[in-house]
Amino acid sequence: FDEFYGTLKGAHTYYNPPTLMQGETFVQPDSPDYYYTDAVSENACRMIDGAAGEDAPFFLYVAFTSPHWPLHALEEDIARYEGKYRGGWDRLRTARHEELRARGLVDRRWEISPRDPDSLAWEDTEHRDWEDLRMAVYAAQIDRMDQGIGRIMSRLRAHGVEDNTLVIFLADNGGCAEFCAEDSDKPEPAQFNTPTLDGRPVRMGNNPGIRPGAADTFQSYDLPWANASNTPFRLFKRWVHEGGISTPLVVHWPERIRASAIVHEPAHVIDIMPTCLAAAGAEYPKEHNGHAVTPVEGESLLPALEGREWSRERPIFWEHEGNRAVRMGQWKLVSEYPGPWELYDIDADRTELDDRAGREPRRVAAMARAYEEWAERAGVRVWAELYDRIGRNTRGRRDHVVGG
Repeated sequence: FDEFYGTLKGAHTYYNPPTLMQGETFVQPDSPDYYYTDAVSENACRMIDGAAGEDAPFFLYVAFTSPHWPLHALEEDIARYEGKYRGGWDRLRTARHEELRARGLVDRRWEISPRDPDSLAWEDTEHRDWEDLRMAVYAAQIDRMDQGIGRIMSRLRAHGVEDNTLVIFLADNGGCAEFCAEDSDKPEPAQFNTPTLDGRPVRMGNNPGIRPGAADTFQSYDLPWANASNTPFRLFKRWVHEGGISTPLVVHWPERIRASAIVHEPAHVIDIMPTCLAAAGAEYPKEHNGHAVTPVEGESLLPALEGREWSRERPIFWEHEGNRAVRMGQWKLVSEYPGPWELYDIDADRTELDDRAGREPRRVAAMARAYEEWAERAGVRVWAELYDRIGRNTRGRRDHVVGG
């Protein structure tokens, strides 16, 4: 990259982020009104101003950390959402499932997954106003990011390059179930405790007596709201069931994408590079400076984006902290560490409620062999060895704690 603005670490304060850099120089926020999401948007617009006038293509990677914890948002944005979630996560999941079905984003055959066993029913929940506020702050963080994306798109339009610019937007994983605790068994429990810009200490943890959002707080929205974010799927970030890996991919390119549409074919982040190469008419090198280059694994999505028939030819593989999966056509083989393989017909059952592993042993064996071959080739490490080394602080089977 010719220019860089951002942080070397995520999951830190939005008001005084550590490891903030401009180019190769560490910098400090330059205003008492500093908010990281806005700064990312503003610097993206500045870079467009510098590049769009050149007689050459440009590539811009805009890596918002929003809406990752901590729950930090501006009060003007929070005000638009506070009170909207007092119906609770159960009602929200039902309403979102119905809307997703109505919009054609999910198949009507896919039943909503049960509430996660680590989540209380809303009627059994204490501190409902605080719970509503946590989700409101989370929504406000996304709202502020959306405002920034709008400014970026407006800047492309102002330079007259919007129609011929390929814009790809996606999130990196499913909703995050992590709980930010006041106390921790980590030897340095204050690893995220960066003071505010004016030197005040941060009040760490999901404490119902503290209003989230301000610079001197550090909270997360926790498993029940993550369960709602992942409607109608199971599990969360860290797992490779659909709730941990499913994310919308929005693509905008008016000069080549003539009509809006929903594409339901499975795609993966590894497909973005081949798509960009195909769009630019470029070829991926086999070597660079005398060194062999690992070939791309993905497939170009360009035919699907242009409304042509497309389906992927090769399997998709995942592994994260011992959780593993392989997708071949309509079939998905998946395992929640350290459990056995489960098998799902994703076309009929994308919410992964009907495990067919016991009825399809040959298919399980064949897909498991494909996974092991990929894991060997890709250098996947045995998670049991790593897990024993780092341990895991949990409140429930899946509701895990991040040290404050």
